[in-house]
Amino acid sequence: MLFIFNFLFSPLPTPALICLLTFGTAIFLWLINRPQPVPPLIDLNNQSEGIEGGARRGAFQKSNDLILYYFSDAKTAYEIFQRGLAVSDNGPCLGYRKPNQPYKWLSYKQVSDRAEYLGSCLLHKGYKPSPDQFVGIFAQNRPEWVISELACYTYSMVTVPLYDTLGSDAIIYIINKANIPVVICDTPQKATMLIENVEKSLTPGLKTIILMDPFDDDLKQRGQKCGIEMLSLSDAENLGKENFKKPVPPNPENLSIICFTSGTTGDPKGAMITHQNVVSNTAGFLKLLEPTFHPTSEDVTISYLPLAHMFERIVQAVLFSCGGRVGFFQGDIRLLPDDMKTLKPTVFPTVPRLLNRIYDKVQNEAKTPLKKFLLNLAIDTKFNEVKNGIVRRDSLWDKLFFSKIQDNLGGRICLMITGAAPISAPVLTFFRAALGCPVFEAYGQTECTAGCTITSPGDWTAGHVGTPVACNFVKLEDVADMNYFSVNNEGEICIKGNNVFQGYLKDPEKTQEALDKDGWLHTGDIGRWLPNGTLKIIDRKKNIFKLAQGEYIAPEKIENIYIRSRPVSQVFVHGESLQSSLVGVVVPDPDVLPAFAAKIGVKGSFEELCQNQNVKKAIFEDLQKVGKEGGLKSFEQVKNIFIYPEQFSIENGLLTPTLKAKRVELSKFFQTQIKSLYESIQE
Repeated sequence: MLFIFNFLFSPLPTPALICLLTFGTAIFLWLINRPQPVPPLIDLNNQSEGIEGGARRGAFQKSNDLILYYFSDAKTAYEIFQRGLAVSDNGPCLGYRKPNQPYKWLSYKQVSDRAEYLGSCLLHKGYKPSPDQFVGIFAQNRPEWVISELACYTYSMVTVPLYDTLGSDAIIYIINKANIPVVICDTPQKATMLIENVEKSLTPGLKTIILMDPFDDDLKQRGQKCGIEMLSLSDAENLGKENFKKPVPPNPENLSIICFTSGTTGDPKGAMITHQNVVSNTAGFLKLLEPTFHPTSEDVTISYLPLAHMFERIVQAVLFSCGGRVGFFQGDIRLLPDDMKTLKPTVFPTVPRLLNRIYDKVQNEAKTPLKKFLLNLAIDTKFNEVKNGIVRRDSLWDKLFFSKIQDNLGGRICLMITGAAPISAPVLTFFRAALGCPVFEAYGQTECTAGCTITSPGDWTAGHVGTPVACNFVKLEDVADMNYFSVNNEGEICIKGNNVFQGYLKDPEKTQEALDKDGWLHTGDIGRWLPNGTLKIIDRKKNIFKLAQGEYIAPEKIENIYIRSRPVSQVFVHGESLQSSLVGVVVPDPDVLPAFAAKIGVKGSFEELCQNQNVKKAIFEDLQKVGKEGGLKSFEQVKNIFIYPEQFSIENGLLTPTLKAKRVELSKFFQTQIKSLYESIQE
């Protein structure tokens, strides 16, 4: 004690005293400013609870009463927007920009007025203010998309999104199946496609096209010759303003949208989704976000995921219900980083495909062993904070490593949600560490409006899709021929709740396949309840085939494991009932392949590397290693591969618009290579 007293009060050299005071001040400031952990509101070891019949509900849900709405004054998609208008005090609503320009904004009142004018025009043209009246929207994400949709909801009409990635045949099928008499589209090119179909008598029921972009008189005259009335959107709004009709709002049980799912085989199926479906799904997500995120009129999201799908629409409904803003990308995904830097969104909906690109770029930039070590140290250190309930972006590691990533995404993201496809654990962990905000993973499908499960606030673990949202229950049902049984906490994922769709348009047979007599939606996905009560997707009931020896093969499960191989960007696994083994087509990652090939002494252009047999052998061996680590049985491993240099894409017809593999098309496209692969195995 005497030593300490003498040390503290004996004279110190000035530099030493300054150092001591500086160090002491730093320690003091760190102690009072260090972030405090935020404990989760539920027991993360028991995140869901069993109810009668073997189903489960999320632990956040305190009873078996499923949520119908979050705000009592917002029970339809129309009322959601009107609430946004009120709580934002007519604030900014829809944003758009031109290259190298700031965002310009339409206010809530401007959007609402334009929707009323457009809807009034449709009524003036003889269309009915009724849930039996279907209106097609054929456009890329932009403010006019939302205005057109809101016009339909204002007068109880039903929107039917069309998208050109479906292909011309599918668009013809949808227009005829839904008896769509009027389509609102964005470009003259799309209008020309629609007119050509009418000229060929392929869509005789189409009578009106309203065009967002300018068009010339030749197109208008061409339309008139085949009985199509062409209107510009501005002329339609002016006509509606001159012939204004009072809104005829829908009821919650009315249809709001017919969302045609692309499917991997066969014709698209039109999922009938009500206003109640949309509102309850929106409410389920708002309820779950309560502990971590409260959207306000200051929040903004970036709209680039297709509005023709439900994921993006639910995100927008969440923002609109709280008076938030939606800023649209310029229409070119390559310009998305610039759009995000300009918009500075607080809410970022995304898909694994985009996150994988960012993750790979960051990893590839850490070229030296020292940089890789420091990057991994930064990820581990930040992620340890996340595990302890500390989520921030002002640490030393943020300044050194992650601020650039955050700035490239706008620098203000408070919430990120990923869905539509599985995301790997390393990528999810990276973004939870790097972004300094809650990162959620959701699971669902069009038939349950968008999402049926989502990860819980405070849960930092990966490899699962969370627990049921408050608008639905989830149960697992036996799939005996695949050896999945609910008593083992495995089976087909089934959903029941306020977000489950009403069936497929004019397709009772498909509806009965999806919805059983008790109202359970059968997803076709195979899930497993983990010990902590979260749901893990482990397999797919569809796209299953037998090999010659009788083993059942689920190719998507194998592909999801193989995609973990570093040099692999895409993979297609193929098998046939007359063959005893599997083969695969691999698309290498162009950013990773050169370095991967250099390690085995091979150099050249990307195309040359794809043709090199030593590179093929190395990729094949890596696939086998990853497959073994992923628990694949020997008969689930491919026995030969073909290296293909071009990405499977929507444009070349090998992916659906939701980025799922079109297995039939892939098999046809690579039939020559597949035949050759099997022949070489048998030699």
